[in-house]
Amino acid sequence: MTIDFQKSGGLVPAIIQDKLTSKVLMLGFMNEEAFVKTQETGKVTFFSRSKNRLWTKGEESGNFLMVDKILNDCDKDTLLIKVTPVGPVCHTGSDTCWNEKNEGDFAFLNFLQEFIQKRFEEMPEGSYTTTLFNKGVNRMAQKVGEEAVETVIEATNGTDENFLYEASDLVYHLIVLLTSKGYSLNDLGRELRKRHK
Repeated sequence: MTIDFQKSGGLVPAIIQDKLTSKVLMLGFMNEEAFVKTQETGKVTFFSRSKNRLWTKGEESGNFLMVDKILNDCDKDTLLIKVTPVGPVCHTGSDTCWNEKNEGDFAFLNFLQEFIQKRFEEMPEGSYTTTLFNKGVNRMAQKVGEEAVETVIEATNGTDENFLYEASDLVYHLIVLLTSKGYSLNDLGRELRKRHK
């Protein structure tokens, strides 16, 4: 990865984003040494302009930012770092430096979609998802039907807890079926957006 550290005097902005929720958590700056340390340790390290030294986020609080992926922008002078935060990110105790809650469990569905797609491509042994793919479209469609019926039963005569459990099973099996047919949740979103006029 080529990064233009010289364009802004040796520092590049590093936007920190939660890999699961896609929420922007904070902004920091890195010099080349901080970038190398981040890659070596898997923990985000910045160059602190106020302390004039390297600073690993969480070095005092234990609230580290564990690196998942580092992306460089088109001009090669701004980083987007997708992380798993360990605890609150802001020194104030807030989830983000903008005092926002780091919520958005709906974004987990994108992660799940990618996970299921990877299972489809790799087909690891011992995986329940792999067994569904191996059984074919008819069995996957049958599982969607079974989970739909169980969701309806829990919605009308069950508990809220079991309703959510069965509805989650329904969505999971639907994503598996979509993946096997070459589609994703994005295709559903596109179709629903067309209808929403």
